[in-house]
Amino acid sequence: MKVEHVVAAYFSATGNTEKVTMTVAKRVAVELAAPLRRVNLTFPSVRKAPFDIPENSVLVMGFPVYAGRLPNLLLEYVSNIKGSNVIGVPIVTYGNRSFDDGLIELRNLMENGGIKTISAGAFVGEHAFSQILAKGRPDVDDLRLADELGHKTASLIKSGWEHKGPVKVEGQDPVRPYYQPRDRHGAPIDIRKVKPVTTAGACVDCKLCAIICPMGSINHENVFETPGICIKCCACEKNCPTGAKHFDDAGYLYHMRELEDVFSRWAESVVFV
Repeated sequence: MKVEHVVAAYFSATGNTEKVTMTVAKRVAVELAAPLRRVNLTFPSVRKAPFDIPENSVLVMGFPVYAGRLPNLLLEYVSNIKGSNVIGVPIVTYGNRSFDDGLIELRNLMENGGIKTISAGAFVGEHAFSQILAKGRPDVDDLRLADELGHKTASLIKSGWEHKGPVKVEGQDPVRPYYQPRDRHGAPIDIRKVKPVTTAGACVDCKLCAIICPMGSINHENVFETPGICIKCCACEKNCPTGAKHFDDAGYLYHMRELEDVFSRWAESVVFV
């Protein structure tokens, strides 16, 4: 197939998934001498309708893994992404614990939409909850691996690759339920309804948190209010210029500390071709 377009599409609240997806896509575009189109799916306005993927394209699509799977509020949107004569490269990022079934879930959704997967990757990124877990990831080595994935993908296409089934990746099919955090006694910790709080004395009402919230959940007129659903991407907390946004829920903080203690070991990024 003569590739006429390379499309990099990603949901990236804190920038990690964007870095990896773009690194892969840029290498594919350069080696196939095809124009590169970027589609940032992070914001609600962009996700009002599925984007059009031109025929004869390579789609590099990246999402973060939340609790071992794709974010549940994005599943319907991803399920509606379709392609005709499109080669796919599913990419996920995960916060040093595990990507569990996130990658195979994304691969399957792409295949169900008619996108023929050729390669894939799972890359470590700084955990959304933490400032220290996988800090600085994806790093130079992670991005070098992403560049290599792009090179191998382009080489396969140039060699006349034919789709004979989905790319083989790690994970279980059908996918398992979302990872359930627990305390050290085995009792479940439910943080689904937890939302960020705002320190009055620190907030300067710059509105940045409301602007960058990927769910549009923070009230732009009163940033102390979060009437919408919070997916705990922590974009508001990590990007607040004064440190006014934070989480104070006891279960959330316990889970964060447990992740930092138990999963502090070096986790590897992996690719599949």
